[in-house]
Amino acid sequence: MTLIALAADKGSPGVTTAAVALAAVWPRRVLVAETDPAGGDLVYRSAAAHGGPLNPNTGMLSIAATARRGLVPDQLWDHTQPLSGGLEVLVGLGMSEQAAGLAGIWPTLGRAFAQLAESPHAPADVIADCGRIAGDSPAVELFPHAALVLLISRTEPEAIARVRDRAAALATRLHGGPRGAATLATPLIGVVLIADPANSGKLIHQVNEMLMAAQTGARVVGTLADDPAGADQLAGRKRGRLDKSMLIRSARKVTADLYQQYGAAWAGPTAGAGR
Repeated sequence: MTLIALAADKGSPGVTTAAVALAAVWPRRVLVAETDPAGGDLVYRSAAAHGGPLNPNTGMLSIAATARRGLVPDQLWDHTQPLSGGLEVLVGLGMSEQAAGLAGIWPTLGRAFAQLAESPHAPADVIADCGRIAGDSPAVELFPHAALVLLISRTEPEAIARVRDRAAALATRLHGGPRGAATLATPLIGVVLIADPANSGKLIHQVNEMLMAAQTGARVVGTLADDPAGADQLAGRKRGRLDKSMLIRSARKVTADLYQQYGAAWAGPTAGAGR
């Protein structure tokens, strides 16, 4: 089972862009779930496969009633929509006030997301865009069901300090306390930096030293290129060879590195089913 949860501590580091970029190059069938309690972005920035807009009422909003009666993983497909290009998405809430309708069902969603990879009918991994999280964000209730929690961060000093503190807080919440680098626990906590590729090696070393000193048990798993033009291409706002963009090339590397390290544990019925 594979649920990958993406989140950020503060600001707008590009969690949705990171989720879609990773999903676009994911080696198995994948569903992008917009689970940010503050509301989703894809309905505003991306076109549906039919060329028109996405339906804001089909997604997290429509799944709320279903989940209250119990949720079989395959039922997730009844609430998804294909983007232009074929990526399958569970569209997020329209506004934060609608999050009240999901109260109490976040663990149910987490289990369904994690178990979708084991579906005998339409297996897929799930990449969940959890947006900005804080101690009271209900999206954190998805994390115990995830194989990996990825914190997305830019590289300004204050952003790095916040991601270190957030990783430490999550380690306490999910694992019971600070952990050394040699101690593995599930879900694994990783950091993805949004950075200039030219400086990524030095940044990874510096941030890993901070994470290790704080005994977070987290580490940097890769960098995504800070590529506004590539992000616009990914959202369909700009023409160009998306596959040649720095954003997608860096997403391929992050995905390949993740699978090299964790792919054996994630192997299941979806292996080899990449698009």
